[in-house]
Amino acid sequence: MYFSASVVLAALLAFPLPALADARSDAKAQVEFGIKVAQNGLWKEATYRWEKAVQLDSTYAEAWNNLAIGYEHQGRFDEAEKAYQNALKLDPKNVSIRQNYDLFKEINDRTKRRRDR
Repeated sequence: MYFSASVVLAALLAFPLPALADARSDAKAQVEFGIKVAQNGLWKEATYRWEKAVQLDSTYAEAWNNLAIGYEHQGRFDEAEKAYQNALKLDPKNVSIRQNYDLFKEINDRTKRRRDR
């Protein structure tokens, strides 16, 4: 029996590989832990956890969003913008990510204008 490469690829994509599922699960655990420590004001640790999450699963938009927030809290605004942009590329219809990014842009742009005066 002969299967074309596209049929095999489609079959592989239809059923997530355990490694991919494990990566997302591990990334979610990092995100959740990051949220808990951020709620206690430990932003450096939270950001570290969210960095780990995007290393584990670079397609996890919510992890990129949280990472952007962590960067914001640390004053790492260029990195925050890049993280927000990654999140939006991955999930452009996510209202929460869009709102966070729009608020970030508004505040960041306003701050830049004040500095440039």
